[in-house]
Amino acid sequence: MVCHLGLGANVGYPAYQLAAAIAALAASPEMSLHRISSVYLTKPAGFTDQPSFLNMAVAIKTDLRPSELLHITANIESDLGRERTIKDGPRTIDIDILVCGEITCERAELTVPHPRMRERQFVLTPLSEIAPGLVLPDGCAVAELVADDCREVRRLGRLAALVRAGRFAPEVCADAE
Repeated sequence: MVCHLGLGANVGYPAYQLAAAIAALAASPEMSLHRISSVYLTKPAGFTDQPSFLNMAVAIKTDLRPSELLHITANIESDLGRERTIKDGPRTIDIDILVCGEITCERAELTVPHPRMRERQFVLTPLSEIAPGLVLPDGCAVAELVADDCREVRRLGRLAALVRAGRFAPEVCADAE
């Protein structure tokens, strides 16, 4: 099954943390990387007194149940220094499970599809880049949810190019185009 994940970071060297998270996902024997979006510069949502984020989406192929995938992604976040101190606050890395094939689940620790992804252009824009035909379990196409005039989300380019150019932090990445 194909699962789609949203990644974000805004503390330390976010481009490096995104690259490290993708490397950790790729190294997991229970999954394989299928597609990787561009990196997008986005303003913070919720708690706004923090740096801008670098966001992206990845598609993986796996036979893991969402709860098993959550365990792996939480371990990757922990390994990369993620601390949960402020809701919607700054983070070294965030890996959200957005969609896992046709599976739906609603538990205290995990809801799939992600319950707030429809409200977040920083999730929808990179997701629609790698899965333009993705239809959510309720029948809504992700591409239809992307705002045409969204100014909150700015495409910076491919992660590898940002890393090669030494553009690790959001303020440096803002000049990357």
